[in-house]
Amino acid sequence: MEYKLIIIGGSAGSFQVITKILSQLPKDYPIPVVLALHRLKHVRHGFVEALSFKSKIPVIEPHDKEKIKPGNVYLAPANYHLYIELAGTFALSIEESVNHSRPSLDLTFMTGGYAYKNKCVGIILSGANKDGALGLKKIKDYGGMAIVQDPSDSQVSAMPAAAIEKTKNVDKIIDSDEIIKFLFSLLKNN
Repeated sequence: MEYKLIIIGGSAGSFQVITKILSQLPKDYPIPVVLALHRLKHVRHGFVEALSFKSKIPVIEPHDKEKIKPGNVYLAPANYHLYIELAGTFALSIEESVNHSRPSLDLTFMTGGYAYKNKCVGIILSGANKDGALGLKKIKDYGGMAIVQDPSDSQVSAMPAAAIEKTKNVDKIIDSDEIIKFLFSLLKNN
């Protein structure tokens, strides 16, 4: 299977795993990676820079209607929902919070799954609520792949546990090192 989009969602306890993943991926990693992470609403600077410091791949906060391109990591901007459109572009929204969050992992996962169908991979990392569980189920329903960080490997296990419970048949429940190996394994098919 050739995948065209990877969406990684996380909240409390996920930053360390995200930086570990980004530090391992090569600068020519071809599959676009979208990060939907819960972050402080009013802190506009520093997060992209912190991720960029660890990443060999450019980390970008996309603008509304920006085209999704291979070889980039896209970070949902603080206090915006990040939608993925059928045209392979992003849409930003300041609609009400979902699961007390903006950006909502559910919305990014659902729209990414709908737009990319069986070409989408969704990954849920550590977090303290259930945001992302319904969205990961939708990725799976649309034919995509659903991956969850093992709750026992997570700093905060509520989000991975909710995703496992909601999705019922996730493809893999693996630790952070295995997630990195999995991301490399996708290159064999692309």
